[in-house]
Amino acid sequence: MTAIVVGYVPKAEGRAALRRAAEEAKLRGARLIVVNSSRGGREFDEDDAVRADAELADVSRQLKEAGIEAQVRQLVRGMDVAEDLIAVAEENSADFIVIGLRRRSPVGKLILGSNAQRILLDAPCPVLAVKAEDVD
Repeated sequence: MTAIVVGYVPKAEGRAALRRAAEEAKLRGARLIVVNSSRGGREFDEDDAVRADAELADVSRQLKEAGIEAQVRQLVRGMDVAEDLIAVAEENSADFIVIGLRRRSPVGKLILGSNAQRILLDAPCPVLAVKAEDVD
């Protein structure tokens, strides 16, 4: 069975990526691996963990109701989002990775770097980049 890896965050770009990945999984009869990655540390407290667990449980429920075989993984292991998605894609011999994009200013790109760019350049498989809608 084929596998599709999708990077998910509970924002417009994450929801757009998840929608598209679910469509592709259903179309191809593929297993969907939803990855929510966080570095952890001081910024990720217990309230954040509880909220993330609830959001991911809801994602899992929605995918199951849609008849999509899915694995939902929350990774809090100190790695970059790009490293996590690439590692999961490699571990599962993914056919492709789906990521969501949002518009960023040139300064924002310079200061924060670009996980999307790293994924696009370093992924072991094709990457489908989906734009977030302006209003989600």
